[in-house]
Amino acid sequence: MRIRHKPNALPELQKYNDKVIFNPHQFKGKWHELFGNQNPINIELGMGRGQFITNHALNNPDKNYIGFEKKNEVIIVALRKVLDNQLNNIVIVPLNVMYIEEVFEKGEIDTIYLNFSDPWPKVRHAKRRLTHRLFLEKYKQLLSPKGHIEFKTDNRSLFDFSLLEFEECGFELLDVTYDLKALNDPKNVTTEYEEKFMEMGIKINRLIAKVN
Repeated sequence: MRIRHKPNALPELQKYNDKVIFNPHQFKGKWHELFGNQNPINIELGMGRGQFITNHALNNPDKNYIGFEKKNEVIIVALRKVLDNQLNNIVIVPLNVMYIEEVFEKGEIDTIYLNFSDPWPKVRHAKRRLTHRLFLEKYKQLLSPKGHIEFKTDNRSLFDFSLLEFEECGFELLDVTYDLKALNDPKNVTTEYEEKFMEMGIKINRLIAKVN
């Protein structure tokens, strides 16, 4: 379902500036101070309505989570999940992920989640794909030595493109599947899109990669 534009979304978000971080640059290298602990930091780039990242935060209170999303109307929906579940190990950042390196220091992130990113199918838009090597090189700098990336998509063309990009950038592929549902992974946390696609019989592709 498409979320309509809400003019009052921004003022509503600004009421919760402890959960929605509008000035993430000031926390570069200091995110552990914001959370008040030294727990691993995991981020989702393009968190949408927040089902995936809030479920992770619920199931892993010993880890910290940061969700990135551009649209305020979508952030409102995710924020409600955070508030309803009284989660203290998650914050939301309204930021275009192309500037991700401006808000994290080298090695500051443990896990990066990329779920059903825009495939940007036209060749001339390839550099906008979040698994393009320009982005992957940024992620490599931000991941801890034991850090990794988990990428899921229903778009096979994007997945095949991404496999080549990860390999070209020197990542080690730990797991690759073209049918996540058939894998029956008990640790898999679903997104709203993922559940919808699985109900439609659409296969979900997933890879897990770490810096080699």
